[in-house]
Amino acid sequence: MAKPIFQQETIAAIASAVVPQQGSIGVVRLSGVKAMEIAKTLFHPPGKQPWQTHRILYGYIQHPQTQQLVDEALLLIMLSPRSYTREDVVEFHCHGGIIPVQEVLQLCLECGARLAKPGEFTLRAFLNGRIDLTQAESITDLVGAKSSQASAMALAGISGKLAQPIRELRTTCLDILAEVEARIDFEDDLPPLDELEIQKNLELVLAKVRDILLTKDRGELLRSGLKIAIVGRPNVGKSSLLNAWSKSDRAIVTELPGTTRDLVESQLVVRGIPIQLIDTAGIRDTTDRVEKIGVQRSQKAANQADLVLLTIDAETGWNGEDETIYQQVKNRPLILVINKVDLASPEAVKYPLEIKKIVTTAAISHQGIEELEEAILESIETENLQAADLEIAINQRQSAALIRAKIALEQVQETINNQLPLDFWTIDLRSAISALGEITGEEITESVLDRIFSKFCIGK
Repeated sequence: MAKPIFQQETIAAIASAVVPQQGSIGVVRLSGVKAMEIAKTLFHPPGKQPWQTHRILYGYIQHPQTQQLVDEALLLIMLSPRSYTREDVVEFHCHGGIIPVQEVLQLCLECGARLAKPGEFTLRAFLNGRIDLTQAESITDLVGAKSSQASAMALAGISGKLAQPIRELRTTCLDILAEVEARIDFEDDLPPLDELEIQKNLELVLAKVRDILLTKDRGELLRSGLKIAIVGRPNVGKSSLLNAWSKSDRAIVTELPGTTRDLVESQLVVRGIPIQLIDTAGIRDTTDRVEKIGVQRSQKAANQADLVLLTIDAETGWNGEDETIYQQVKNRPLILVINKVDLASPEAVKYPLEIKKIVTTAAISHQGIEELEEAILESIETENLQAADLEIAINQRQSAALIRAKIALEQVQETINNQLPLDFWTIDLRSAISALGEITGEEITESVLDRIFSKFCIGK
């Protein structure tokens, strides 16, 4: 894809989170040909501080017409090409809060910059050749990482560990295509094509493509996490289980049934996997309008969860209400949690034999939490969500392109086996090369770029 030429535009945006009375520093970033000009118009450093690249200046931001003081700040200078976008970049490091950064941004816009679109700084970095598309997507993964393992995976992508094998596969396919096209154009001047060698190389490429495809589910799990719903009838200890597991008093615990009227959530990380734990209202028939709404939300949460923890009371055993709830959730991945085993023996509890994963807990005394985590991890593996413990993992877009490449390469193998002319080989080889190029951005459409970078925050 040809790199577009920017129309000499300088973009500006707030590049840090703005939280009233909580942010100590606010950053306003500019990139483009007028970045330094705008900085010199607004920023006034005392003394003889040199305006040199990769230096930080101390000074004051003033209104260019009224000379009114706007903020005391630092100015970071990064001139092209040694910058994030490979353009001239300056950053005003102001006092945090809403007012200072907004006033500085407004002055930048009045001096000739325009407000950046979501992800436009990273888009320029890509279009100017500083990063490829996998690195750009890894940047947004790093910003949204919910665990240290997800962060490490994103950093691996930023360093090019995903792009490298994709480029190697594409290069191999280009070499095969060159060999085939050379035989088509100069058949009489070259030795016969070594079909066995080509088939061997195609199989190696396909094997690597299949290996990388196995990382998709693992990657999605690390990026978005696992949503787990704790369901059951009232007063079986769902809220106690949530509190014991999250080591906090997120949910109200009493002996009164129906205490939880709404969904209560807690965020955990188990073996590097982010988990969104949802404590639901007790599911039962009720005439209370508020509780009825809570029950409906519980049923919806159970149906949308990746995994359901059906919780029952060891003291009262399995009853008709438990059976009704089980019938509603039995088609979901499920673990039966027999709680309150400190009050009664779990061996006496009768439950459907088709339930294979059972964990016993005494949530009030934190008993059985580790066993529950192990059961959850086993459930993840059973669902093939941990296909490989790899450093890299592809996302949904990359997976779709790899699947197209895989299908095209398998079609090339079929074409060779059917002894079709060489011209037919080149059709699917080009399709595979194009699909692999889409992953790194070597072959990409403007609409795909818009879709990718629209998911970024403004300022990144």
